[in-house]
Parts: sequence; structure tokens; C-alpha cells
Amino acid sequence: MTRLNVTNARCEALFASGLQRSDTPDADMVAEVISRTVRQLGTRGCAGRMAQEFGDHPEMAADRMRWVRQLVGEVSAPAIARRASRGGRPPADPGRGTGRPATGSARRAA
Repeated sequence: MTRLNVTNARCEALFASGLQRSDTPDADMVAEVISRTVRQLGTRGCAGRMAQEFGDHPEMAADRMRWVRQLVGEVSAPAIARRASRGGRPPADPGRGTGRPATGSARRAA
């Protein structure tokens, strides 16, 4: 997999996750969420959820993808790769990361 494809897969996983701006994610949290979401949905499942959101809510999905791409660009790739190679672990807060993208008002609040 090329670097661009890996970056795209990370973005799709983050997009499909329940991570929100209000979570103020750091590099470790981003890596954790990516790992968990890919384990739950697979790369095709992440891409499918992203495509569905773009079809259902194109304006909100575009805004979320801009944020996701910025976030992935800001966190260090080695930190994400290290975290993914360790298999990740669930966050301490069980209420976070349901594996579903936020929609409607929840996404607008982010």
C-alpha cells in the first residue's frame, strides 16, 4: 500500500469513527480511534460509511473530511503506525467511539 493510500485509509477510518472536534484528540487518541475503527469496520466498511455520509449529508461530510485530513496531517505518521502495530486499545471513556459517524446536530456541534 502506498503512503497516499495509507493516509486515505486513515482518513476514511477517522471519518467513519465517532471522534469529534470537541474530543480535542491528540496523536495517541487519533491512532487509537483509527485502529479501533478499522478493526470494527474494515477498510471497505470505513469507505462505505464515508460514501454514505457524502451521499446523505454532502455539506457536513465535506466539512468533516476537511477536519479529518487536517488532523491526520498534524499527527505524526510514526505515532499512528506504532499504535496500529501494537493493536491499539479501547479508550478509557466507554462512551466515546461508538464506531458510527456523528450526524446532524452532533456533527454541527463539533
